[in-house]
Amino acid sequence: MALKHNILKMYFLKGVNCFMIVMPIIVIFFQENDLTITEIMILQAVYSLTIAMLEIPSGFLADSFGRRNSIFISTVFSFIGYIILSTYVGFNQYLIAEILLGIGASLISGADSALIYDTLLDLNDKNSYTKIEGKNYAIGNFSEAIAGLLGGYLAIASISLGLYLPMYIQTFVVMLSIPIAYSLVEPKRTFKIGKSLKSIIIIVQDTLITNKKLKWYIIYSSAIGLTTLSIAWFVQPFLSTIEMPLIYFGIIWAALNIIAGITSYYSYLINNRNLLIIISLSITISLICLGFNISLIGLIFISSIYLLRGIITPHMRNLININTTSERRATVMSLRSFMIRLSFSLTVSILGYITDIYSINYVFFSLAAITGITSLLAAYKLSYK
Repeated sequence: MALKHNILKMYFLKGVNCFMIVMPIIVIFFQENDLTITEIMILQAVYSLTIAMLEIPSGFLADSFGRRNSIFISTVFSFIGYIILSTYVGFNQYLIAEILLGIGASLISGADSALIYDTLLDLNDKNSYTKIEGKNYAIGNFSEAIAGLLGGYLAIASISLGLYLPMYIQTFVVMLSIPIAYSLVEPKRTFKIGKSLKSIIIIVQDTLITNKKLKWYIIYSSAIGLTTLSIAWFVQPFLSTIEMPLIYFGIIWAALNIIAGITSYYSYLINNRNLLIIISLSITISLICLGFNISLIGLIFISSIYLLRGIITPHMRNLININTTSERRATVMSLRSFMIRLSFSLTVSILGYITDIYSINYVFFSLAAITGITSLLAAYKLSYK
């Protein structure tokens, strides 16, 4: 019975972790503390690089010593990171906070999906994974949407405090994830895994070299993940460029997450053999159109990217889970996140520089070229596997 409650607890944990009050105004928060767009994107590059460096080891740690333990420790690191963000001012202090947040994110990445999937395996209900993952993803988006509305309102109400009130509340919210994570139950483990560097190398080799289908699924997922993650961070600079009043930042952020939440909730109903190609082409075209429309019209194309993200994310996680095994599930899922974060960390500072020196429309053209070529190549390879 306790194991059955894991799914509900993961829903709650997703809701709490995605209740990001500061996200609609985080770029403005950093700018208020005298950071440039380039410095802000460097912070995000360090955050993503920290995740990338620790993704595979943390996934292996979850497989070896327990997904529940990994998730619990992640909440502690995240809480400490937000304490620093809400207490100190300065690029160096924010850098330390981003590293701690990166460690926390890497520890839960992969472990969460693996815990859900193996819980369903123990309950003989693995066929429900896409539906449950879609619902879980939707809860995260709806939670972020509500937080966005609240964060936008608080940003206006607390402007005299330098946007610190939303950060204080965010720190308290993150603290709530600690007891939820602690109460999770580890699924039954009938396998043994080697606890060594050699074991990690074997899993990575099997995933990215031996298993061709799994390799291209991860490459495809990474390409789409790069775009959706980048867009999330360039929404606020885009809104600033078109001179959108700050009061609407939270409303727009909420609307985008509601769109992604609705499509992810119903994504399990979509079963098209050409889905990967359709998603790739649609996102690429949306990025190109966005580059040509740095105006209110551009919000239509940003919305379409969020809509497509909601559809594809649960499907990709399910496809990767189907093509791996329980003893290495968290490691493989972390490898997927590693590829996303590594590509993001390598490009986001350059994209920030492009925004500062040239124009934001070139950011969207660049993403269209990178994502379009990579994802379409992966989709083509998968169609012949």
